[in-house]
Amino acid sequence: MSALKGRTSLTGMRAFVLVAVGQAISLIGSGMTQFAVIIWAWEITGQATSLALAGFFGFAPVVLVSPLAGALVDRWNRKLVMVLSDLAAGLATIALLLLYLTDALRIEHIYLLAAFVGVFQAFQWPAFSAAISVMLPKEQYARANGMLELARAGSGILAPVLAGMVIGLWGIAWVFAIDIVTFLFAIGALLLIHVPQPQRSVAGEQGRGSLWQETLYGFRYIWQRRSLFWLQMVFFFINLTATFGYAVMAAMILARTHNDTVTLGVVQSAGALGGVAGGLLMSIWGGPRRRIHGVLLGMVVASLGGTLLMGVGRNLTLWAAASFVGSASIPVLNGSNQAIWQAKVAPDVQGRVFAVRRLIAQITAPLAMLLAGPLADRVFEPAFSRPHPFAWLVGSGPGAGMGMMFVLAGLLGALVGAAGYLFPPVRNVESLLPDHA
Repeated sequence: MSALKGRTSLTGMRAFVLVAVGQAISLIGSGMTQFAVIIWAWEITGQATSLALAGFFGFAPVVLVSPLAGALVDRWNRKLVMVLSDLAAGLATIALLLLYLTDALRIEHIYLLAAFVGVFQAFQWPAFSAAISVMLPKEQYARANGMLELARAGSGILAPVLAGMVIGLWGIAWVFAIDIVTFLFAIGALLLIHVPQPQRSVAGEQGRGSLWQETLYGFRYIWQRRSLFWLQMVFFFINLTATFGYAVMAAMILARTHNDTVTLGVVQSAGALGGVAGGLLMSIWGGPRRRIHGVLLGMVVASLGGTLLMGVGRNLTLWAAASFVGSASIPVLNGSNQAIWQAKVAPDVQGRVFAVRRLIAQITAPLAMLLAGPLADRVFEPAFSRPHPFAWLVGSGPGAGMGMMFVLAGLLGALVGAAGYLFPPVRNVESLLPDHA
């Protein structure tokens, strides 16, 4: 335990930068493993359903366990929680490597390990988010979140390329081995820093009780602060509209290009570069003084310059531009939003509150995915495969119906962002709610 509390540990922004670097290295390793698992699963099963189920089993525990995880994060040492979360992910990769080397790996093992890692991811995000609030001053929140977005986007560029090279040279087993090493960087960085435990606040005293009561407190906390509730509902709807479009992006581009996987790869890479650009911008700039502008304007830009443009585009240039603009907007949008919550919510209850935030925001993703596929196949594609009134906008033939789905999603997303400005509890969230002491 002394390693977790050492007096010589780094503090402040230096400590955060060290952790961010460690997490960036770990994210690259995790991304390489995810890429390798996709290749392996496709070679074994040849079914897209298998890949979708792997994503589902990794995502479902995060949503289901989040409220309980948030309550426990507020009870436990947050640095220890982050270390254990990284350790669990590393153990899962070790199990993956051993199963692969003994020729015992099956698709069911992928589902099980994805669910195992998902449970611990439910703990990591609220612990990490809450740790920022006690490690840094409030004016550094948005910049810190921009650095994290930069790390995520950067790993999105490097991981597939590195994984492809390693698989080609040495095989999939070496990808898993490299991932295990990257987890050591993440854990080592955490052991070198100090994460203060938050002081007990009035909100923290009000939220004390049994584990069940503390689990429910995150819901009650957000509900009682109407500005935070409606701000989160804005994200509920924007995630619903955006996912509705992007769930069919790969299918739309492949349909419009006669299965040109190179074009799809370039569009995805442009999106990753946009994420890096947006994260770098937030890291240097720190976002607008009024964070809500970064949130709502970011939604409008992402919806019109990303989602809608993706739908009307019919060539690589427009698709790549849309992917870049949409992804570049996300770090500004998310970083500004995270800074608002970190400033307004007392640090000793952030675990519970942030876990519920995640539940509310992400519960829409599986719903949109379930709707998007059938609507594309049974409604939009048949209707737009023949002459129609919107041919001037999205064209006709394969992919046009999915293009129209993007257009509708972009328009609805822009309306969601604009509606936030028309609704005072959202527009004035920063002045209506006091910062925590």
